[in-house]
Amino acid sequence: MQSGVGMLDVQQCSKAYGPHQALDAVDLEVGAGEITALLGRNGAGKTTLVSIVAGLRHADAGRVLIGGIDASTDPSRARANLGLAPQETGVYPTLSCRDNLRVFAGLAGLGRREMRVAIDELAESLGLTDLLERRAKELSGGERRRLHTAIALVGHPSLVLLDEPTVGADIQTRAQLLRVVRDLARDGAAVVYSTHYFPEVAELEASVVILERGHVCARGSIDEVIAEHSVGAVELVFEGPAPDLERLAPAGAITTSGQRVLIRTNDPSSTTAAVLAGLDNYAVNLRGLTVSQPSLETAFLQLTEEPATNTIGATAYVA
Repeated sequence: MQSGVGMLDVQQCSKAYGPHQALDAVDLEVGAGEITALLGRNGAGKTTLVSIVAGLRHADAGRVLIGGIDASTDPSRARANLGLAPQETGVYPTLSCRDNLRVFAGLAGLGRREMRVAIDELAESLGLTDLLERRAKELSGGERRRLHTAIALVGHPSLVLLDEPTVGADIQTRAQLLRVVRDLARDGAAVVYSTHYFPEVAELEASVVILERGHVCARGSIDEVIAEHSVGAVELVFEGPAPDLERLAPAGAITTSGQRVLIRTNDPSSTTAAVLAGLDNYAVNLRGLTVSQPSLETAFLQLTEEPATNTIGATAYVA
């Protein structure tokens, strides 16, 4: 998505909980019509950042501007057009779906006719039309997740914060939520989408911000993050001790441990072909081959200090 007018501008935001520095001088800018995927391990600071933007927590330092308005000096005005769907679903269980939406539409200042139109449109988009008169406590997990998201969107916010919106969601709910997020951006909303699911980032054509230990360690388009931070790998497993394959790869690219050889490369396909052609007599001892292409997943793992031999997204061949 192309960034338009700046809707969210987080400047040098820091937050500590006792000795733990949850955020350290974080900058984040999201334009109108842009989806930004916020990635990070558990404890990286994603939920803290979303909570500060939403006004649920106060930063120790830094500023949050929403639509150019300082959220610390004019919080009501800054957040008037903000919609939040936190990870934990929050609905009134004894109220019907329609009444849940009416409550939050009223808080957003919608008039009666505007409220009715907004509820009907959201219900259709999120597959809630046939559930509007059902009490929230009677919904399935996926249905409740869709209602939870609808509540965040019923006021037509210009900035939408979605924290792990598809956690525990079924396939139908996930597809509906992703479609609604794309529609929001198409209609000009700025969307911050915190997630652990990398395929969703690609489906949304989102820009990427990766948090690690409270710092932004990477940002850019998916292709930019992959090009700058991801290295592919070829891993071979032998019967018995692994042979010396240093002659088949650039210096420093090979790590040998017991029966395993790991070769880091930006061109895994060509490297695989060259290694297989050069194995000679050792080919009969080859028992497994795993090829990892450069990807957002491998970039994330390398940036967040996961083991280099992790092969998420790889294609595996076992003899």
